[in-house]
Amino acid sequence: MPLILYGRKDCCLCDEMAEVAAVVAGERGLEVVKVDVDDDPALAAAYGHEVPVLCLEGRRLVSGRVSVRALRALVARSLG
Repeated sequence: MPLILYGRKDCCLCDEMAEVAAVVAGERGLEVVKVDVDDDPALAAAYGHEVPVLCLEGRRLVSGRVSVRALRALVARSLG
């Protein structure tokens, strides 16, 4: 089950989110799939002003900045 990271190239917040997501994903046996919103007009419209956005099982977990600790809690709550 992947964590989907909606972001864009040359985005320092997106890079930061990718690092945090990689830590939590590794702990939980998940993968992180990066999706560039600028490659799809629909995704750019949906997420373009809010990147980075991290989703799990089709639900938005968080956007912007998040700590490893906070993301652990969000993932645990989402997965049960």
